[in-house]
Amino acid sequence: MQEKRRGVAGRYSGPDKRYEVDRACRPSWALGFSVLAAVPDSEYVYPLLGRPQDSLLPPQKDLGYNVSFPTYLGSQYDASTTNLTYLIPAPSSYAKSTKPLKLTLSFLSPITPTSTLRQAIPAAYVTVHVEGSFNIDLYIDVNGQWVSGDRGSPIVWEMGESDFGGSGKGLKTWKVKRQTEQILTEYNDRSEWGTLHFTAPSDVRYESGTSSILRQRFSRTGTLQNAIDDNYRSIMDEEPVFAFSKSFDLNSSSIASGSSSDSVLFTIAHIQDPVVQFAAARGLTFMKPLWQSWFESVEKLLSFHYLDYRNAAKLAGNYSAQLAEDAYKSGSDDYVDIVALSARQAMGATSFSGTPDNPILFLKEISSNGNFQTVDIIFPSFPFFLYTNPRWLAYLLEPLIEHMLSGQYPNQYTMHDLGFHFPNATGHADGNDEYMPVEECGNILIMGLALVNSLTYETDATAGSVWSSLGKGSFDPNPDVSAFHLHGLEARDGIDGLDNSWGGSIKGVKQAEKWVGKSYRLWKQWTGYLVDFTLEPHNQLSTDDFAGWLALQTNLALKGIIGIKAMSEIAELMDNKEDAKYYRNISEVYISEWAEFGISRDGTHAKLAYDWYGSWTTLYNLYADSLLCFHLEGTSFSTPALAKDGRQKPLKPGHGSNNSKAGFVPQHIYKIESDWYHNVRQKYGLPLDSRHLYTKTDWEFFAAAVTSEKVRSEILESVALWVNETATDRPFSDLHNTEGDGGFPGPNFFARPVVGGHFAFLTLGRACGGKAMEGLAFLEKAGMKQEDGQEDGQETGVGNGEL
Repeated sequence: MQEKRRGVAGRYSGPDKRYEVDRACRPSWALGFSVLAAVPDSEYVYPLLGRPQDSLLPPQKDLGYNVSFPTYLGSQYDASTTNLTYLIPAPSSYAKSTKPLKLTLSFLSPITPTSTLRQAIPAAYVTVHVEGSFNIDLYIDVNGQWVSGDRGSPIVWEMGESDFGGSGKGLKTWKVKRQTEQILTEYNDRSEWGTLHFTAPSDVRYESGTSSILRQRFSRTGTLQNAIDDNYRSIMDEEPVFAFSKSFDLNSSSIASGSSSDSVLFTIAHIQDPVVQFAAARGLTFMKPLWQSWFESVEKLLSFHYLDYRNAAKLAGNYSAQLAEDAYKSGSDDYVDIVALSARQAMGATSFSGTPDNPILFLKEISSNGNFQTVDIIFPSFPFFLYTNPRWLAYLLEPLIEHMLSGQYPNQYTMHDLGFHFPNATGHADGNDEYMPVEECGNILIMGLALVNSLTYETDATAGSVWSSLGKGSFDPNPDVSAFHLHGLEARDGIDGLDNSWGGSIKGVKQAEKWVGKSYRLWKQWTGYLVDFTLEPHNQLSTDDFAGWLALQTNLALKGIIGIKAMSEIAELMDNKEDAKYYRNISEVYISEWAEFGISRDGTHAKLAYDWYGSWTTLYNLYADSLLCFHLEGTSFSTPALAKDGRQKPLKPGHGSNNSKAGFVPQHIYKIESDWYHNVRQKYGLPLDSRHLYTKTDWEFFAAAVTSEKVRSEILESVALWVNETATDRPFSDLHNTEGDGGFPGPNFFARPVVGGHFAFLTLGRACGGKAMEGLAFLEKAGMKQEDGQEDGQETGVGNGEL
């Protein structure tokens, strides 16, 4: 885990320690959560997180406590863990040489790519570590905002206790929910149903009551009364909180060194049943959480989760370490920080459902409009899923495919989303969803082939995800069971409940055929729409709908053409040679036409629209050409296909594309775009296009992944500068200005899963059996020529003339 007192996460560093703590203690965007520490020998209490000091200040005489602020040492974080560390001074009665006590709040939301079972548990860990030579008391509470977005909602609560087989050890759990749950309803982007479970070990003390009363009493006494306030009321009516306290005895004479350490573990879970409603093939269905397939009760789930801490931490730690290593190789220290910040946000928008026979992963378009299973939100997110666990991408696509395959969506193109607002996936039987026909058809075809490619690798080293090859390689041909079922969970290295392998060799080919085979007619249907409408797209929206409608969009057309090309490979997988040839020929004709229509007259860049002279666009859909390995065709890096027996076979003459040129999209397009991005980059990043100075960070990383190393580094540095220099108490935004204060242009996008697009470098680094980046080496050669003062001429498309 990297220390973040400097670099990307250095927002809280500085000389004024009280200011740092105040920043760190700001309330969460949507939740009530407070932590206090009290030193009994000094009568001082220290606010650590949230704003519990609001209940304690201003100070008054004869209260029995004084409020002070600790020294905030900064944060450390990785993809699953955030640690906040503080120093608390020794009481004045102690020797001056007594060192301050070190206290760390550790938050673990595990990302476990080898264990879907654990990833499906809607819970997280909070550990408090203390190290020092004097005693300290800890207080922690939550409020009702965890179960409703309406501060006026009446809530109810209770305390539950359990033991582990009569051992005297067990758990204490606060259970909080709305008095009248509003099933499958949201308010202010927050769910209005479900129960919060706040769990602690049995040796802590507990109490519920008015926030100010509990916090003041703890500050005076260092403990709680093991009492329950039974006056149920609304969330902010004399704000009821649900608290635990723990006393750490560190001043033991038996400790020879004079210093000792201790810790306490809490867990927080939000349990919902149902999780969503979904217009499945069988009709509108209340969908249960996936974890119910393995745990017969909430109590068993919570006990497993609490006792599984070490396993979950180990799996998450392995993921974070590998991610940091790969990110450093792909970018820099800044890139390590950015993907670590992005990982939990990408997963945080999802909810696992279904059964081990047919697992499903639902996704919410957070903050922008709340759409359910939005295809063009999954698309920018999908590099994260391909890198981390491709089966989760399959689970995201599954409900879309099932719904459209059942005939509930009337249009010939791919639907935009499964429902206007999460958690209601009621579909669009009237076909009146947001109009992005070329966008969504291109997106799903590209993701479909990317998923197929992730399955069809021959060796562990050539797998698209580091974790894909772990486990057994069995295949279930049962047509009633998903190609990506979760049966036969394994134990490895002393940890059970682990997924078996994803694809590989013969198994991978069979899984891909089974998955595509059941919905092949849909893939052809979507491709047929692109054949008719993608080369010259009429007036419509792209994924960047906030920028408005536009006809003849260059970047949008490219996505559709690559989608057609992707279908030729999907047809090849299914041994449908006629379809494969048809779509391949059309895509090759279209890409030649597109290169004429979409590039500026002087050959220096792509236009925003074919007929908008003087404009330019970030051509981020070029990323798909490389991710799907089309850029390798006709080069020495061409990747052979897999035969039915899982072995690689040589490509037939003419397979893939015209061998007279290198790549599907001409190489000079890559070169001019890379050069153009260098020229138009602003202080805080690469603008989306010539209309505005705002950027989308997901598309920045898509675009940067297929530029020269120099330009890629420049764009990455700009994003890191924005994270470092700008101030906000909101989650990571994917839409911001590239000049001025780097603020938010409106609409305001926060906490969206599209930051999974920041993984674009990582995913490309493992694509095509690890050859994808090698296939872009021509960009470095072009850059070397230009730095040496040599002209690149027609090959790079650089010249003089009208835009």
